[in-house]
Amino acid sequence: MFNHLKIVEHAKVYWAISIIVILLGAIFLVVNGGFAEDIDFAGGMSMTVDMGEQAASLDLKDIAATVKEVAPQVGEPIVQRSDGNQIVIQTITVENDVRDAIQNKILEKYSLDASAILSADNVSATVGGELKAQAVQATAIAALLMLLYITIRFEFKTGVAAIVALLHDCAIMLSFYAIFRVPINTTFIAAILTIIGYSINNTIVVFDRVRENYKRSKRAPFNETVNRSVGQTLSRSINTTITTLLPVVMLFILGVSSIRQFTIPLIVGLLAGTYSSILLAAPVWAGLKRMQDNWKRRKKLKTA
Repeated sequence: MFNHLKIVEHAKVYWAISIIVILLGAIFLVVNGGFAEDIDFAGGMSMTVDMGEQAASLDLKDIAATVKEVAPQVGEPIVQRSDGNQIVIQTITVENDVRDAIQNKILEKYSLDASAILSADNVSATVGGELKAQAVQATAIAALLMLLYITIRFEFKTGVAAIVALLHDCAIMLSFYAIFRVPINTTFIAAILTIIGYSINNTIVVFDRVRENYKRSKRAPFNETVNRSVGQTLSRSINTTITTLLPVVMLFILGVSSIRQFTIPLIVGLLAGTYSSILLAAPVWAGLKRMQDNWKRRKKLKTA
């Protein structure tokens, strides 16, 4: 059904679409002065409150207004539902007396006992900096290990093509966060590493089929082999993505806010990973092989 696709020939179009999205993300990043960072990265005050049975009927905007009434200097507080009857209030870093005032007002207004305050802590921006460094380090180590594994299983060019696809997926996710001002937090790190694993699995399936077809017909142009291989694995890639997306989307619709924060980058990453596995990774491999063949041909002509 998909054996006559021209994936390699149209690779520039697919890359152009991705580059436009990434450039848009870079523009929004510059205009907005950086990413929107959650308290995990930017630092600030986080308070977890057990609202009891009234939690389901509470308006989070009213709670935010209550916090602003007590401490107008915090700007726009973030109030989210958490597990069970809990809510999480996040603001910029405040002094202890301001934090106590917010805490007492919440207890008074909603008729809660002091035990309802499960935690109220200031998170240092230094901790956020350490989290960023660890996130970059974890991603770099994962990419290097994958490059090593794919080089051993296939060849170095294949590993490079897979890493390029992974970097593309990370860039698309970061662009989404920059454009829509979604706060970056620790769940984003977990989602990035999850998507790296998912995307590389999809890519290897395509590469395996390319290798199998190449062994069967080495005289056929490599571009045709790549196109045929992508066509043969296209249905499998799409079906796998759909079956993976369905539970993630349901978690986004029905889950609590902490779960939604994790599903947003997963949804974006799954779509980006499928796009790169089908339309970008194999053409990059074909391009690298073409460059190598041209270099060998020129070298052979010089020695002739």
